[in-house]
Amino acid sequence: MLSREEALRIFVDAGALLSGHFMLTSGRHSDHYMQCAQVLKYPPHTGALARHLAGEFRDDGIEIVVAPAIGGIIVSYEVGRQLNVPSIFAERENGRMTLRRGFELHPDQRVLVVEDVITTGGSVREVMQLVEEHGARVAGVGVLVDRSNGAVRFGVKQSQVLSMEIRSWNPAECPLCKEGRVPLVKPGSR
Repeated sequence: MLSREEALRIFVDAGALLSGHFMLTSGRHSDHYMQCAQVLKYPPHTGALARHLAGEFRDDGIEIVVAPAIGGIIVSYEVGRQLNVPSIFAERENGRMTLRRGFELHPDQRVLVVEDVITTGGSVREVMQLVEEHGARVAGVGVLVDRSNGAVRFGVKQSQVLSMEIRSWNPAECPLCKEGRVPLVKPGSR
């Protein structure tokens, strides 16, 4: 298992922790952004982070790993590889998470939902709902970075590699927008 310091060092060394004025996937604004793609481009980093998550769920009878596209795809693949189970992803179609590309979930199948970063947990909740609609069971949620510092809960076993509080605001309350000095950047995937 990685210590908090080891995990944070991986993200910092990869240049994944950015400062500026960002629009998050949730629509909220923040002065920091965790660009996990910068970490996931390095297979050794990806392997270490996924090994941490896989270790947390190794004894939970996970049968398949599912992630929201696009940020969670690499995480799902590597966690699935380390648990020796299939990995699939859900993607938006007409504004709703769905399974495409012949991906399937089966009734009572034990699913681990993974994601790269959560702020409000919206994408994870959408995938959890999709899993339940297929009759499968969410056995746990694993994330690389929990920006809520533990405030977001999913009602199932949950683990993160790194938990940190990164401030975010509704756009109408964003101090960076009010100052108008730092341009807003939308680096997310939605």
